[in-house]
Amino acid sequence: MSELVLSFLEKPTELQKRQILCIYHRQGWWPESITDPDRVQRVISGSHCFLVVSSENDIVGFGRALSDRTGDAYIHDVTVREDFRRLGIGSRIVSTLVARLKEDGITWIALIAENSSQAFYKNLDFTAMEKAQPMFRWLI
Repeated sequence: MSELVLSFLEKPTELQKRQILCIYHRQGWWPESITDPDRVQRVISGSHCFLVVSSENDIVGFGRALSDRTGDAYIHDVTVREDFRRLGIGSRIVSTLVARLKEDGITWIALIAENSSQAFYKNLDFTAMEKAQPMFRWLI
């Protein structure tokens, strides 16, 4: 396996946008009907930071943080391609995002652990929020 490179992305190339779009589709987070790669640019631009992990020219994982840029942040969309899982990449993504947020003056970070990923995040020092229930509403 080639060297893995972690980098914060602000202005993705067309190839990078297509690769990220494909990962969103594979993960089931975006329906296949979403095909506009410029949507990826809007996601990146609207994030506090967007971290990608690349192997040669292929994006194999990413994660991002949403924030008010003052006190709190939410880690969102952490994923690694199936063929690169179980190599510690997800942990590196979360740890790098946490370090960046700390450096940027953020004082607390939240996230939603889905698909039985609670143990993964507990190993990275996240704990369940007492008396809190994640909630959402579909708009489509």
